[in-house]
Amino acid sequence: MPVHIELQNTGEASSCAEIRAAIEHALADRPGEWRVSIIGSRANEDWEMKVTGPQEFERSYTLSGSAGEREPQAIRNLLLKLLPVSPA
Repeated sequence: MPVHIELQNTGEASSCAEIRAAIEHALADRPGEWRVSIIGSRANEDWEMKVTGPQEFERSYTLSGSAGEREPQAIRNLLLKLLPVSPA
């Protein structure tokens, strides 16, 4: 279960480590290779998140700073909602 995470312009190293841990936790039981890219903007408080995975899975989402979506737990919860349902 390789997970590749790219964070750009997302703040301090400690918050980046928390975001990485939240993403890794969300994808821990998912088979296949996953890529998550979060790019911060210098122009506004929003971040762009792109998630790709097996079987041509691809989702994009704008994380709103004013809605609290840039917090590690919020990113994890949103990621879980975006992912396909795991087969039981």
